Amino acid sequence: VQLQASGGGLVQAGGSLRLSCAASGRTFSSSGMGWFRQAPGKEREFVATITWNGASTYYQDSVKGRFTISRDNAKNTLYLQMNTLKPEDTALYYCAARRVSGLSIAQGAYAYWGQGTQVTVSS
Repeated sequence: VQLQASGGGLVQAGGSLRLSCAASGRTFSSSGMGWFRQAPGKEREFVATITWNGASTYYQDSVKGRFTISRDNAKNTLYLQMNTLKPEDTALYYCAARRVSGLSIAQGAYAYWGQGTQVTVSS
């Protein structure tokens, strides 16, 4: 699976962005997927994850109620809708795919990673 993240940009606090992650390969529709982020000077951290069919999702506490992960298996695309953005959401956002169908918050559970898309939130 090859992953290409896009949709990042510069937005004011309180604004919204939608990230997309286009996947190639036939296994996308059977793969658990996730979004992670890395802020300058910090470790990469989990943001959100979704099962192969979108039936279950899980979020980091700091983004619950503001971010929504979703997927369109017909389009081989993963999304992250980010609302009410805060300056602390500024980071490089990565999408990742698992070899299995379930969700996971652990980076080591993901076999494939996209290149990242930058999100910058100004105060």
